[in-house]
Amino acid sequence: MYYYLIFALQGFCVYHCYTNRNNYYWILAIIFLPVIGSLLYLFMNVIRKRDIEVVQEQLETVINPSKKIKDLEKRFKFSATFQNQVALADGYLEEAQYEAAITNYEAALKDVFAQDFYVLSKLQEAYYYKTDFQASVDTANRIVESPKFKKSRASFLYGMALEKLGKIDDAEKWLYSFDAPYNYYMERLELARFYARNNKKDLAKSVYEEMVNEAENMSKQSLRTNKLLIRKAKEELQLVH
Repeated sequence: MYYYLIFALQGFCVYHCYTNRNNYYWILAIIFLPVIGSLLYLFMNVIRKRDIEVVQEQLETVINPSKKIKDLEKRFKFSATFQNQVALADGYLEEAQYEAAITNYEAALKDVFAQDFYVLSKLQEAYYYKTDFQASVDTANRIVESPKFKKSRASFLYGMALEKLGKIDDAEKWLYSFDAPYNYYMERLELARFYARNNKKDLAKSVYEEMVNEAENMSKQSLRTNKLLIRKAKEELQLVH
């Protein structure tokens, strides 16, 4: 079994080297030093190259944010598929170009994709951040019965939008659904803030305290992930009277 794995690894590396026209000396190294040669080739020409490409793409996006949008626009212009239009809309949403995002999400909602959950949830999000809360709620109502809706980002934004429209009881129902121990820290922080805003100080204090106390029994990974949110909860707890 061990030899088959080495042979398969060699075969992949030689094929990759040949098809990508890398230096032929790599082929000699792969053949005469099967394990070391193959692992070195993978690191230098496959794994490392991909990592570098990802970093380069991220740097280009930071330095020139419009490049990603332009690339997505070109791709959609070349091939006006559902996937390309949704990807373009996602790009606009990421760059806070909400009108453009809404236009493309709505254009994608046709034919067999008219009730697509992902697109409708992102359209709802775009309306929310555009501060068109009624449109956000109306869009969410189209997917509220979906099994995917419960405890999704869409249901969280639904609750937030309902509060903006003055529907406090309905908003509380959806926001409270995220009150689960050792989970949903961002949503629970907003739940505590919701209680504080709406003169339910005891409930706000309870949620804040739960979040802070849970930090004592968290794994290191979970604590590292939620450290900022728990710190915010601790700070805001001091302000609740």
